[in-house]
Amino acid sequence: MRPRILIAESTGFPEHAADRLRRVGDLTLADLNRPGLLSAIRESHVLWVRLRYHIDAEVLAAASLLRVIVTPTTGLNHIDVEDADRRGVQVLSLQGQAKFLEDVRATAEHTLALMLALLRHLPAAAAHAAHGGWHRDLFKGHELYGRSVGVVGYGRVGRIVARYLRAFEAQVFAADPHVDARSVEPGVRLVPLPELLREADTVTLHVSLSAETRRFFGREQFGRMKPGAWFINSARGELVDEAALLHALCSGRLAGAAVDVLCDERATGMTRNRLVAFARAHGNLIITPHIGGCTAESMEKTETFLAERLSALLPSLFPPAGASDGQPSPAGTGALPGGARGEQ
Repeated sequence: MRPRILIAESTGFPEHAADRLRRVGDLTLADLNRPGLLSAIRESHVLWVRLRYHIDAEVLAAASLLRVIVTPTTGLNHIDVEDADRRGVQVLSLQGQAKFLEDVRATAEHTLALMLALLRHLPAAAAHAAHGGWHRDLFKGHELYGRSVGVVGYGRVGRIVARYLRAFEAQVFAADPHVDARSVEPGVRLVPLPELLREADTVTLHVSLSAETRRFFGREQFGRMKPGAWFINSARGELVDEAALLHALCSGRLAGAAVDVLCDERATGMTRNRLVAFARAHGNLIITPHIGGCTAESMEKTETFLAERLSALLPSLFPPAGASDGQPSPAGTGALPGGARGEQ
């Protein structure tokens, strides 16, 4: 049988990736709201999503035929992975694909964009000019040159961000308990987290989300930062205690923050988030809607890469007619490349 593949967020989906998937299944390209997703998923064997939806117990319960979820992300906090596992649904993502991801730079570039936008007051200055103003002294900012920047999490993205910062001739510190000091690149100083927080003018967060790291950056960590420091988060919102971040901004402990991620991200209803409410009234908090990886180049690379991986996986789950009795193999028997589920 041919599996039915639902691309639920198809805007800009690469045509050559779509053509590749049509060779191995019946493809539907759609852009659905949640009710539409809950309806369409009932007849789908494969669900492909980006970050619009929470693939939670309600979605999974509606998807009785579902065998695979594909997401072109490294983080999986938008998917109930445990429930998917219980139901025999595999999750195909970018986790563990370090070699491929070396050439995917969008999030690292966006981190620098957030940093510069914050230090140079770019959103406020642009709005001022758009309304006819031309008071340059209202927007006196700061340079990256010579400033100390702390990179918390020296994995793939953290390393790339550190290289970009070195190009600005910033002083770069890194903190990561899982990194051997011998692997740190020239111009970067590996230090314990308390020392990084004490020394850095700007702290940027690049830590993977896990049970151990959820809300690990909170009141204690903000309290250890330099008074008047700046904070950047382009990793995952759940890494940060949002109440502690808000307190640090309101108290003046932080001069400002720029984040691309929030806890409990939703396509609608984010006006109720307390950080969003604060940003509407204060210019020292910049929020972007999780667009770090959202570039034409990165999305084309990642979705083409995953289309190839999915195409390689599906024949083991849905053997061609004549290769078996024509029925899907039992749940969980189709191993992903590398033998791991969900690419940890």
